[in-house]
Amino acid sequence: MEPIKDPKLADHLNTHQDYKLVTFAEGDPENPKNWSKAYKWWCTMVVAATCFVVALCSSVISADVGSVAKEFHVSVEAALVSITVFVVGFGIGPMFFAPLSEVYGRQVIYGSTLLVAVIFVIPCAVAENYATLIVCRFIDGIAFSAPMTLVGGTLADLWRNEERGVPMAAFSAAPFIGPAIGPLVGGFLADNCGWRWLYWIQLIAAFVVWVLITFTVPETYAPTILARRAKKLRKETGSPDHVTEQDLDTRPFTERLRVFMVRPIQLLFQELIVFLISLYMSVLYGLLYMFFIAYPVVFQKGKGYSASITGLMFIPIAVGVVAAAFCAPLVNNHYLKMVAKHNGKPPAEIRLIPMMLSCWFIPIGLFIFAWTSYERLIWVGPCLAGLPVGFGFIFLYNSANNYLVDSYQHQAASALAAKTFIRSFWGAATVLFTEQMYERLGDQWATSLLAFLGLACCGIPFIFWFYGARIRAKSKYAYSGDDEESTDSDMEKKPVDPSAPRHADLQDLERARSYVSNP
Repeated sequence: MEPIKDPKLADHLNTHQDYKLVTFAEGDPENPKNWSKAYKWWCTMVVAATCFVVALCSSVISADVGSVAKEFHVSVEAALVSITVFVVGFGIGPMFFAPLSEVYGRQVIYGSTLLVAVIFVIPCAVAENYATLIVCRFIDGIAFSAPMTLVGGTLADLWRNEERGVPMAAFSAAPFIGPAIGPLVGGFLADNCGWRWLYWIQLIAAFVVWVLITFTVPETYAPTILARRAKKLRKETGSPDHVTEQDLDTRPFTERLRVFMVRPIQLLFQELIVFLISLYMSVLYGLLYMFFIAYPVVFQKGKGYSASITGLMFIPIAVGVVAAAFCAPLVNNHYLKMVAKHNGKPPAEIRLIPMMLSCWFIPIGLFIFAWTSYERLIWVGPCLAGLPVGFGFIFLYNSANNYLVDSYQHQAASALAAKTFIRSFWGAATVLFTEQMYERLGDQWATSLLAFLGLACCGIPFIFWFYGARIRAKSKYAYSGDDEESTDSDMEKKPVDPSAPRHADLQDLERARSYVSNP
């Protein structure tokens, strides 16, 4: 929601005069949760496709790092920095875009950042020196991080809790299918068209999703929609009486923005749930980017395959991700049964059940990849090892997102931003040391080290299954369910007449502060 600029409205709020609260009534057609399922699915698939393109842009250049190193006369390690800075941008961007989306809404952030990203792909494609490539990739990483940051909030805007499982799976698949398809597409382009086409394909794909998300997906953030409605009513009536709950927070815009920007860091280092889940997702994210280096080491150096054939080895990862996405309805049906069992208020730990079952797929796939990667053995073993890894990725990622959202509902954007921040920096770092790790430990033991790390992380969901409720009970940030009057679902159950006058008492102000500072 935009900062209050109307002095009459500010005077109303400062003096606590009568006002008319603008909110959603039951069945309100402007409430995104009341849109048709077909249109909600269209919006969901557009933002998921955008995330797919963003993930593809991060990985497609890994197919031909050597040619970049030769053209600009730098080492292969230096050429890999073009991947690293992009992923670092993924970690920085959410710290700004998550809070800005809570102030200005989703739509303007999607459109503006993707346009910047599209523009800065062009200098990468025509770069005459390595500095240009690195700087523009860094800017692209920051700009491209916005869709990955906002999509969780967009899905929360569109879907109710009991409906969110399948749409969340569709979104969760995109960040993992993209990196799996990237080396495949990049390998064939690099072998046949040269490394610059690895950027031209990014430009084409990014432009297409920018058009789709800018012109076919409207604003979904309820406070922004209501703020526009209130502004329209004030203009039509000539009275400053029409306000939203967010208008009741009269703190300066800069102070509110500071709260939004500091909150992800607070959650990351003060909340055990956010920290350990973020740590687990960082291990998985780093593993994904390690594959961009490990696959060329095993298949190109070890077996002498071309970049395009090596790209084909990533297909089982994508198949595993898609297979897991198709299982999402089963997971969602199970969750709905748990909702009914707990009278509509299941504990957040129910979201951990898929994680506890699927966490074992990652180390199993890694151990298979490790000990079938000998040069003398056929390619089938290390290739198909990607199947359980891809399958485990999406189940874990989806469960983690849902668990964080359910645990920190009013602060879901900040919790997800904290997770994205730490995982991106770890993913960026892994690219720089993976090749050296494989050279020193050998292909088998380097991958086994990753498998043991994944195995150790399997304990995290079990810890929260037994102790998560106690941890949340002692948290000052976790969602307790006591403030349901601030939620969209409550607005739907208790329709409010926008024309009915009310008085801005202390309870209203406190509730508004809680809602605005804790999205």
